[in-house]
Amino acid sequence: MDHRALWADSPSRHPLHQPSPSRPQTGQTVLQRQLQVGAPARRATALDAFALAKRRFLHGQRVDMGGLSRELGVNRATLYRWVGTREQLLVEILWSLAERTLADELKRVEAEDSASNRVARLLSSFVRICLSNPGLRQLQYDEGELAFRLLTLAPHGFHPRFVALVRDLLAEDVAAGRLDTPVPLDDLAYTAVRIVESYVHRAAITGDEPDADRATRVLHALLR
Repeated sequence: MDHRALWADSPSRHPLHQPSPSRPQTGQTVLQRQLQVGAPARRATALDAFALAKRRFLHGQRVDMGGLSRELGVNRATLYRWVGTREQLLVEILWSLAERTLADELKRVEAEDSASNRVARLLSSFVRICLSNPGLRQLQYDEGELAFRLLTLAPHGFHPRFVALVRDLLAEDVAAGRLDTPVPLDDLAYTAVRIVESYVHRAAITGDEPDADRATRVLHALLR
């Protein structure tokens, strides 16, 4: 059989006999329609906005709502409906980075020595990482008071999540016999987090340069 004749004898398959895109045939598959008119443009979502803002933050760029909306191809009202205020978006970026960092560092700490003061070592490492993070350093440089408020004041949501995470780890240590403390765990977790905050944001609080070594000594004294 001549395959060229087979194609020629099938008008519906010939490029010159394709149905008009404006008059789709009934019963067509999605593939058939998209072969005719192309795939519809993918619309941006709230997760796209978050991912874009997070990339900008990690590169030390300002998270600007106007710039985000233009790059995403949505209006500002839609962006605000998706992510809330700029402050709310920044908090979610900061917490996602903190949560991932703490999880990764906890695995490293436990791999080294699971029985030796793991929360103090975890939080000491977290201080060092915060002080070297380009996005956080730039935010502190450009908007130090804002960074301090977002990360330390309970209504913004970052601080309570941090305290809850630390409390859960301390409770695990008490249950496993790795930690013996007369201090209620809520108070101990709160105090440990405040120590971390006071050294990460030392420049905003006292004007002095942050010092991770001093934070480490204090944390180990508190959580030994």
